[in-house]
Amino acid sequence: MTFAHPWVLLLVSVPVVLAWSVLARVAGVTVPADRTGVGDRPWLRRALAAFDLAPLALMAVAIAVLAGPQVMARPRAERSLTNIQICLDVSGSMGGRNYELASKAIEEFTRAREGDAFGLTMFGVEQVRWLPLTKDLQAIRDALPFADPMSQPSHMGGTMIGAALRFCARNMVAEATDGDRLIVLVSDGQSGDLSGGAAREIGQELRDAGIVVYHVHIDESSVPPDVEDLVAETGGEAFATTDASSMRAVFAHIDRMKPARFAPAGTVPLDRYGPFAAAALALLGVHAIGLLGMRYVPW
Repeated sequence: MTFAHPWVLLLVSVPVVLAWSVLARVAGVTVPADRTGVGDRPWLRRALAAFDLAPLALMAVAIAVLAGPQVMARPRAERSLTNIQICLDVSGSMGGRNYELASKAIEEFTRAREGDAFGLTMFGVEQVRWLPLTKDLQAIRDALPFADPMSQPSHMGGTMIGAALRFCARNMVAEATDGDRLIVLVSDGQSGDLSGGAAREIGQELRDAGIVVYHVHIDESSVPPDVEDLVAETGGEAFATTDASSMRAVFAHIDRMKPARFAPAGTVPLDRYGPFAAAALALLGVHAIGLLGMRYVPW
């Protein structure tokens, strides 16, 4: 064990000197029955001496705490940040049951990923960055009611997945300075801006930016081939879901595919107050017993 301020330990000499004077003192005016007739009871003499020394020992512990006791140890591993952008389709077809499924699953996903940074982008034909990346995940959950497709303006009525992913990528590059980059695309439709090789081109752009895309397709039909190609290009996966249980399973699978990572940390000095706090509490207990239970009150 080391101390952050070892010079403070010099003050321990004060209670040591006082303790020596307590042990060496000769009784003067005797309080009735206190220290009277203890010659034939050595255990009582030692107990009374311990009660006298308890406050001085408590002073020594306080001085040691002020000196900043430390030990060299490995701290808890720090969680490596994962930046997750929720790219949510708010076109008209996502209303009603589809939106209820999506919002509930996103809410549960944020609760499972506390410690990561989330952002929320809503899209139709145009895109709205509703929330930038934040570790305040309650803000994401509070924003979901405002993403209801039934409350969106008319220009959000279509589905332009390619433009939305490029929009998310630009924001992700600007905001996510550290950690992994992940986009979760939640949609139920096809997109006209992914044909003619555009899907693979956008996928390559996202891959080059270090962004992995996972797609949650909320529909009974299969995942559109263009979207599946785009997602595969980034190293992600696409899933078709139809109900709450399959939706939860998809987000649980994404959570397993991109688990929380913890950065290794080297050995550093950590504060070590625990033993001193325990000693202080024990000494306070001894002092209280001496004052209230083991001494005679002269009146």
